[in-house]
Amino acid sequence: MADFYELLGVSRSATEDEIKKAYRRLAREHHPDITGGDKDSEERFKEVTRAYETLRDPEKRRMYDTYGSDDPRMAQGSAQDIFGAGFGDIFETFFGQAFGNSPFGQQGPRRGGNAEVTVVLSFEEAVFGVQKNVTVRLPVVCGSCAGSGAQPGTSVQTCATCKGAGQVRRVQQSFLGRVVTTVPCDKCRGEGKIITQPCKTCRGEGITVEDRSYVIDVPQGVDEGTTLRLPGKGPAAAHGGLPGDLYVRVAVSKSDRFTRDGINIRAQQTISIAQASLGTSILFTTLDGQETISVSPGTQSGAEIVLKNKGVPQLQGRRRGDLIVKIVVVTPSELNDEEIGLLRRLAEIRGESISEPVDQGIFSKLKSAWK
Repeated sequence: MADFYELLGVSRSATEDEIKKAYRRLAREHHPDITGGDKDSEERFKEVTRAYETLRDPEKRRMYDTYGSDDPRMAQGSAQDIFGAGFGDIFETFFGQAFGNSPFGQQGPRRGGNAEVTVVLSFEEAVFGVQKNVTVRLPVVCGSCAGSGAQPGTSVQTCATCKGAGQVRRVQQSFLGRVVTTVPCDKCRGEGKIITQPCKTCRGEGITVEDRSYVIDVPQGVDEGTTLRLPGKGPAAAHGGLPGDLYVRVAVSKSDRFTRDGINIRAQQTISIAQASLGTSILFTTLDGQETISVSPGTQSGAEIVLKNKGVPQLQGRRRGDLIVKIVVVTPSELNDEEIGLLRRLAEIRGESISEPVDQGIFSKLKSAWK
C-alpha cells in the first residue's frame, strides 16, 4: 500500500481542507460511475478513499503517523470494512446524488425520470394566459398488475434474505473493534421483494408506455423558453416507485403587429407628412381593444408614444408593462400635379431648396401635347 499522503498528493502537514480538496479531485477522476467500471480506476478509488478516511479523522491520522501504512491493524480489510463507510456515502457527501444509479449509492424508493413536452402559444395566449391540452407518450403504471410487476393472481414475495429491507448488515472485526456495514441485498438487488411470476404485459417491470393527456394552466406573462413543472406527472417508476415530473416548455408564435421587450410590447404606426406636421388622432388596436393615439404637431419619425399598462402582465407579479408605439413618417413616392404644386409652394414659403423637375423625355412631352 502506498503512503496515504502520496496517494492524495498532499504533504504530511496538510490541513483538513487541503486533504478534502485533494480527495475530491481524485474521487471525480477515479469513481466507477465516471470511469465506466474500469478495474484499475476502481482500485485506485478504493485506495484514495481509504487514505482520505484515515487522514481526515484526527485520531486515525495520529495512529497512521505513529504506525505507518505497514501496520497490520491498518492493512486488514477494505476501506469500507475498516471504516464502516460505503463509497457512495463518501462520494455523495461531496457531489450529491448525481450518480444515484451507482452500486455504491444509498438505498431508497425508486423514482421515475423526468419528461419534457413543448406547447406552442399564440402571442396573445402568452400575454394573457390560457389552458392548453398536451399529449405526451410516457411510461405509466401497468394496468394488468397495478405496478407490482407480478402476474395477476400471484403476489410479490418478501425477500427471505433481507426480510424486505433491501439491505443486509455485515459485522467485521477491525483494530477499531466491531464494525457494522450495510450493503444492498444480493438476492433481491436491493428491492426487498422478489417476483416469482412476472407480469406478461410489462414483463415484471410494473410499467408500460402509453399516451397521456393533461390540461395545462399556462399563467399570463409567460415568454419563449419558459418551463412549467408538473410534479408527479412524468414517467412512472418501476415496481411502484415514485413518478417523475413533466416539464412543459413554452414556445410563442410571432405576431404580425407586436414584438415583446420584457414585459413591454412594441409596435409601429405609420403616418403621413401632413399628419406628422399638423398633428392627428389615430385609433390604434391594442391587445385589449382600440385606443386613441394623439400625435402632436411636429412629430418626428422614430418618436415613441407610450400607452401605460397595455403591455404584458408580470409573471407571478401584479405589475403590467406598457405598449410602446413607434411613429414612422412615410414620405409619398408618387404625387400628382396638384400635390407637387402644393409642396413646391410650401418649400417656397419656407425658403427651402428643392430639385428642379426632372426632364421626362421626348415621348413624355409628346404624350402631354396630345392630351
